[in-house]
Amino acid sequence: MDAKSLEAGYSNNFLLRKFKGYYELMKPRVMSLVIFTAFVGMFLAPGQITLLNSFLVIVAIALGAGSSAAINMWFDEDIDKTMERTKLRPIPLGIVSKNEALVVGILTGTISLILMQWFSNSLATSLLLFTILFYVFIYTFWLKRTTSLNIVIGGAAGAIPPIIGWTAVVPELNFLPISLFVIIFFWTPPHFWALSVYRYNDYKNANVPMLPNVSSIEDTKKQIVYYAVILILSSYLPYLDSNIGIIYFTIVTILNLLLFNSSLKLKKSREKKSIPNSEGLKFFAISILYLFSLFSALLIDHVVLK
Repeated sequence: MDAKSLEAGYSNNFLLRKFKGYYELMKPRVMSLVIFTAFVGMFLAPGQITLLNSFLVIVAIALGAGSSAAINMWFDEDIDKTMERTKLRPIPLGIVSKNEALVVGILTGTISLILMQWFSNSLATSLLLFTILFYVFIYTFWLKRTTSLNIVIGGAAGAIPPIIGWTAVVPELNFLPISLFVIIFFWTPPHFWALSVYRYNDYKNANVPMLPNVSSIEDTKKQIVYYAVILILSSYLPYLDSNIGIIYFTIVTILNLLLFNSSLKLKKSREKKSIPNSEGLKFFAISILYLFSLFSALLIDHVVLK
């Protein structure tokens, strides 16, 4: 086994190496955020669903997210092997072949839809199918390589899970899950733009039209502040629902101060030749903490005030 495989934490054992490769194909860190936001959507929904059905709905959403990720890695093999951030993914390392990745993607996607339909309802299943197809065909196949709006438009796929979670319990749309969609939708661009500021050379070398490479780093940092403001305003939408109270309002206000301060630090930072801007990475990390904490605040508020 080569040094890169060892660096990525792969075992010398063939079966363990393959298992980890298939697991990494599904982008588990991204999947964890998808699962959590979908769970919050389920938890906030006013209807009833059995514990077993809840678990299997979450499994279906996880497999759907994993399916999209695996097909994304299959298609983006040329990009992944070029970028420092992605060169240790299973396909560039040769742990998993492209054909295997495609099969895993199609198989997990099919299973996810069967599970969702069997243990939930047609609306939730349709939304899950739309999410998978949107991420694969609109974002991966089209937007990512053609426009700097890739993340702005493509982010819609990652914003749907709380609605899927909600409709799995109550098969109808409501203001509250739609407000959660809006929050994630406006969270996604500044989150990924901050990473693209930090990884500017990565995206440039891979010829991926992220905003810093198409416009400029300075303009991107301004856009991050603008989107942070829109995100902050959007974060108060759930409070308009009568079931969300002062606990959420208080926690999200603290989070908003942290996020806005980080966005200003990134905007004021200066680039140094050949040195990645660490403020971009800091904002990227803080934005993850922000979203997890915001959705946790919804849970806390709901449990305490229920």
